[in-house]
Amino acid sequence: MAGLPGQAMGYDRAITIFSPEGKLYQVEYAFEAVRKGWTSLGVKTKGTVVLLSEKKYVTKLMELDSIEKVFSVDDHIGVTFAGFGSDGRVLIDYARLVSIRHKLLYGDPITVEYLTKHVADVKHQYTQYGGVRPFGVSMIFGGVDPDGTPRLLRTEPGGQYIGYQAIAIGMGAQSANEYLEKHYNYELGKDETIELAFKAMIYSMQQRNENIKELTEENFDAGIALVETGKFRKLSKEEIKEILSRLIS
Repeated sequence: MAGLPGQAMGYDRAITIFSPEGKLYQVEYAFEAVRKGWTSLGVKTKGTVVLLSEKKYVTKLMELDSIEKVFSVDDHIGVTFAGFGSDGRVLIDYARLVSIRHKLLYGDPITVEYLTKHVADVKHQYTQYGGVRPFGVSMIFGGVDPDGTPRLLRTEPGGQYIGYQAIAIGMGAQSANEYLEKHYNYELGKDETIELAFKAMIYSMQQRNENIKELTEENFDAGIALVETGKFRKLSKEEIKEILSRLIS
């Protein structure tokens, strides 16, 4: 019995060793890093894909403008994440390279799922070798495929990726996902899809006892992809401000 604590510590420290329960503890800890990250979410309807993330002041002297949580990967694909920001930044840079190489090699834009798979494969590799650690970040890729199909996929720290109609990750994921499950409708139009995303985010903030009356456009980063245009773009501060003025009275 005296050897059990040491054995448990060995499973805890080694990325390549499964515990008797069939777990890789370092991957479990990476999931915990995601759960403690700022909330991000994605919503996909028949004509629109929305990516949305919250931004918070860690100190009053911080400039929220210097923080980006929704990124453009290609003309037709965007991404957001929850977890370690540095891990997210590195994987987004990698995703951009994959997208450019695919276009140069094949002459066509990459599909959202194929790009997501490349990123998920890299994440999986970092769960198989000693001397490395898993990426402590989950990512939501959203966009419009070259054939006009809207797509929304999430990658996990262990390397798995799954498609969703709507999904939230981060510290407010549980309440945001509950809201999305109750109010989601695939037939929603562009404006209704954007409002659903913001309402789910605001609801999750309320459940964490945050003062939504103090929220401004500085507290959000958002982007949309439209089937009509086949393009992804970031929402401007003016657009976010207008949305908040309708939702928060």
